Amino acid sequence: MISAARAPGQGSPLGSGRGEASTSAAVREMFAGVAHRYDFLNHFLSLGRDIAWRRAAARALKDILARPGSRVADLCCGTGDLSFCLGRHSQGLVMGADFCHPMLAIARGKGYAQGGRVHFLEADALHLPFGDASLDAVTSAFGFRNLANYGRGIEEMRRVLKSGGRLTILEFSQVRWPVFGRLFRFYFRRILPRVGAWISGTEDPYSYLPDSVSIFPNQDALAGMLRSAGFHNVIYRNFTGGVAALHVGEKV
Repeated sequence: MISAARAPGQGSPLGSGRGEASTSAAVREMFAGVAHRYDFLNHFLSLGRDIAWRRAAARALKDILARPGSRVADLCCGTGDLSFCLGRHSQGLVMGADFCHPMLAIARGKGYAQGGRVHFLEADALHLPFGDASLDAVTSAFGFRNLANYGRGIEEMRRVLKSGGRLTILEFSQVRWPVFGRLFRFYFRRILPRVGAWISGTEDPYSYLPDSVSIFPNQDALAGMLRSAGFHNVIYRNFTGGVAALHVGEKV
């Protein structure tokens, strides 16, 4: 359920408006319901571009992944697509974390087929089971937008990063190409929800998607949030005119 009580830019609009616990429970339930079709719909509705975007996110951490003994966590990992991209480059440990059990079960099944290079654990991105300054990198792809509190999510990511550690967030953003932007917004609001509902058999997740993106901080606003939280060398890169953006920052 979409809550009108959520302040724009504060966190996911899901839930009853009775706080973060309500939002988190609604997010978990929604993704549990589409887990069985999640991978297909991601690739189909993005025309396969999500694959290239995740590979770019992994390349942004390639130097860290190449270090023997490095520890990297992919938060809100869903069915593990970014986690596996990271694992292909890693000389250390890659961990995928998500609090939605059905999504994580799919990720683990895919992991067995790929030789178990990634370790998956059930965990909430707002309450991570990692010690302070214990990770070399933290990343998230298309999951950060669903947190009940964006500011707390950033603080928790910063807490677990070592000094010099790197954060990357790949997320839907604001389209900057004028003509394409109008066409994309029509597709995103009118076509995508109908196709997603038809294929998945449920309407809510694909109506929620454009609603959640509309209140999510745009490229500059998210970069500002990262800087305010103490990240340095914050940059972002747009993909497909801003349909998605990759933010990168470092903890001093």
